[in-house]
Amino acid sequence: MNLSLSKHGQNSCAAASYQPAENSPRAVTMSSSEIAELTGKFHAHVLRDIRTMLEALKDDPVLDHVREDKDGRGYTVNFHLDRELTETLLTGYSIPLRRKVVRRLHELEEANAKPTFDYATALSDPRTLLALLTENVTKVVALEADNIELSKENHELEVKVEQDAPKVAFHDMVTVSHKTYNAAQAAKIIGTGRTRLLQFMRQKGWVTRNNEPYQVKIEAGLLDVKLGTFEHPIDGTIPTCSTLITGKGLTKLQAMWQSREEDLLK
Repeated sequence: MNLSLSKHGQNSCAAASYQPAENSPRAVTMSSSEIAELTGKFHAHVLRDIRTMLEALKDDPVLDHVREDKDGRGYTVNFHLDRELTETLLTGYSIPLRRKVVRRLHELEEANAKPTFDYATALSDPRTLLALLTENVTKVVALEADNIELSKENHELEVKVEQDAPKVAFHDMVTVSHKTYNAAQAAKIIGTGRTRLLQFMRQKGWVTRNNEPYQVKIEAGLLDVKLGTFEHPIDGTIPTCSTLITGKGLTKLQAMWQSREEDLLK
């Protein structure tokens, strides 16, 4: 098919567009995607119908006004048809579908017929010029206020980042650390007492009522256990079990404790 169609890039025009002509009113066009939307047809089917029509009219000069949009791979994403070709395409559609598209064409023509803003006349009128200047000044003032507010927010964010830097560094250091902490050491870091921390860990299901770690917490890398013995003057050698908190577990406990304190303040 030897058609003279203008090629465009990836940005297709899903809605109807207007093609200006020199020294004449702009011609109303309608895109294939809008025709598909109005008629409820698949866009691929509308593209197929348009190609069939173009093939049948391949020697008609009216095809000079057809615009085709293609994506980067060379596939057609939209055809833009003038009123005559749009109505020609619709002859194969049902009356209700034709009615929808014709109504839309009339809307576009009415919008196209409205007079455009005459800047030359407006700028020669002092009152209009003053109104335009006032509007622009208002926009500039509003934009400046937005910039000031944005700068303030950025400064507050920078201050917070700087204040939180030691906490973040400590968090990162503790999380990857292979060091373990006993309950007293962990409680001091978190900011509470050993007894309160162990009670909290029992409530959260980390340790048993004897303060021994649950196996699931050990497997999760949150807790560890230190086994030992001590000599009892009567009973002899007694095995001991000490709960240790890993760096990962300490980070988790800190977050849980902080959340607990925030809930108490509500």
